[in-house]
Amino acid sequence: MESSFFFLISIVISLGFFFNIQTNVLASSNSNNPFPKEAHPTKSGYLPVTTTSSSAIFYAFYEAQNSTLPLSETPLLIWLQGGPGCSSMLGNLYEVGPWTFSDKSLTFRPNSGAWNRLFGLLFLDNPIGTGFSVASSLTEIPTDQNGVAKHLFSAITTFLQLHPVFKHRPIYITGESYAGKYIASIGYHILKENARLTDSDKLNLAGVAIGDGATDPTTQILTHANTAYHVGLINERQKNELEKIQIEAVNLVQIRNWSEATDAQTKTFTKLQEMAGLATLYDYSRKDHPYRYEDWITKFLNLAEVKKTLGVNESLMWELHDGDVKASLYADLMKSVKFMVEELLRSNTIRVLLYQGQLDLLDGPVQVAAWVKTMNWEGIVEYVNADRKIWKVNGELAGYVQQWKSLTNVVVLGGGHFVPADQPLNAQAMIEEWVLQKGIFANSPSFAYL
Repeated sequence: MESSFFFLISIVISLGFFFNIQTNVLASSNSNNPFPKEAHPTKSGYLPVTTTSSSAIFYAFYEAQNSTLPLSETPLLIWLQGGPGCSSMLGNLYEVGPWTFSDKSLTFRPNSGAWNRLFGLLFLDNPIGTGFSVASSLTEIPTDQNGVAKHLFSAITTFLQLHPVFKHRPIYITGESYAGKYIASIGYHILKENARLTDSDKLNLAGVAIGDGATDPTTQILTHANTAYHVGLINERQKNELEKIQIEAVNLVQIRNWSEATDAQTKTFTKLQEMAGLATLYDYSRKDHPYRYEDWITKFLNLAEVKKTLGVNESLMWELHDGDVKASLYADLMKSVKFMVEELLRSNTIRVLLYQGQLDLLDGPVQVAAWVKTMNWEGIVEYVNADRKIWKVNGELAGYVQQWKSLTNVVVLGGGHFVPADQPLNAQAMIEEWVLQKGIFANSPSFAYL
């Protein structure tokens, strides 16, 4: 009876949402409004993280555009940005959201590579103090992944309670860069919380997807000199010089001097970019810095009418990067969360996708492969020895896929640090087929939902 009720509710909401979208497009597509109605989130606002203060995480939710499933069964993706202190509105307006800017005039256009084509998509400005999120005091901003995960768990739980039809939807947590730590930590936290909760209160976490993730920095830092050398960006003398700085970072980690280890990591990246003369380490093929999004997004999100629509206080100024959040988590930057990924894999209930852009020098294929092969997981030998399959999208080479049981790794050709922005259609195909276990991802295991 209950399932029939939710099915009817989902059909009604789905039809209402569909017709609402169609009407808005017809009515507003030629409007000069900087924030046309069809580009509005389905829902946005604030999710409290504690009962003792006003600290809250800002969210923007977009329902699936063309789900093939009843709404109550449609997967829900949660996107987290990295930094630390970088707003997820970057991922929304530049990478995976349904609308993006076509130029600096702030003209909206539909994003053909949107990740809410088949799934619900929830953006969270995490941690508090980031983007439009609110920290009632600097001392409330988390200083480690445990604190981050606790706040995220509160926010996600509250969101699901505000929208009961979401209660049993499979959840996939995704994002990129430093969010490779957020994703692992909230996944691990949910796993632990679910172990003590009743079945009706458990979160239906089905998988995590980490893009170009800074998940195990101590292992990853040792790879940069060798990577740059073998793609011809530096010579052997430069490689040796860079390796000394990398080893310095690891030595500082070993004596738990975390802030100075982060300093050494930054020094490594700065020196590599200087040696190679690169515009950015995000994509070593670029001849000049291609990421012009910051000025556009900052201008747009600080418009009074935009803040009003999103439910944000007009006095709150949006910044892409928050310095207070970065300062709070600075000593966390070189700490590993690899053990959390191992626990997710051992659960045999949560699928893990790791994906990297081929051209990323920060957290690309070499950096991720280095830590993955060191995991303490019973399937790691089989994974390392598994075939690396050629992956095509619409008949064109898109990259390579390697998988064993619940672990899948994808290298996206032509992509840099921001894979969905660099290769939007291929990134969309990847996330859709992995979640739905179709195409080349059809052989990954299927776990019963809670």
